[in-house]
Order: sequence, then structure tokens, then C-alpha cells
Amino acid sequence: MTVKLNARAFDHAKKLTDEGRIVLDDRDEWSEHRPSAADENAYLEEHGFSEYAGWYLGIDDEMGEETKGRYKFPYGDFERVHRCGVLSAKVRAGQQKYSDIENAAAHLHGLLDDRRAGNR
Repeated sequence: MTVKLNARAFDHAKKLTDEGRIVLDDRDEWSEHRPSAADENAYLEEHGFSEYAGWYLGIDDEMGEETKGRYKFPYGDFERVHRCGVLSAKVRAGQQKYSDIENAAAHLHGLLDDRRAGNR
């Protein structure tokens, strides 16, 4: 499996963060905040794979372009960036040694923590 950073999703997450479309939650909350399979399917049906891909920091280029399995490391709920999703992606990417994804998630984490501290 070859998983690499989805630069378009990283840019999307930065833009959403800049716009304030964020949830400053804690890492443990991701299991509750993460979109369900039904949520994913509904989003796909309405928006297609191109927009769906924008919510995942990783792409497995060995999987077909129009398969959910191609997209890894979700960070939001299809509306907002969740701090808990970013933290989860950062930890999992580090464990799996995807340093480009880990570094992108760490950058997003820093942006979100700046917001959390009231710096913007």
C-alpha cells in the first residue's frame, strides 16, 4: 500500500480553519464525532468522490479512484475540521510511518491550538 499526503485535502483543512469552520474538541471525542458509514455514503451521493476526497489527508494510490478505501485519515465531519480528527490522524500517521501526513496533521493541530488559545 502506498499512502501519500492528499495536498488538496490539506489545503481544504487550512482554508476551513482560517474561516473558523472548526470544532475545538479533545482527541477522545473522535469516535463520537467521526462521520458514520451512512454519513459518508450520503455525502458521496450528494457531492461525489472529488469533494469526498477533500476530507481525507491520505490517499492510497493503489486503490481505485472511486472507492472509499482510497481515502485515509479523515479530519472532519464534512462541514468542519475537528481537532479530535486531526489529532487522531496525526497519531495514526505517525504509527504507520507516513511522515508527510503526520507533519500535515501536526501543522493543522498547531493552527487549531492557536485558535483554542484565542490567538486568532
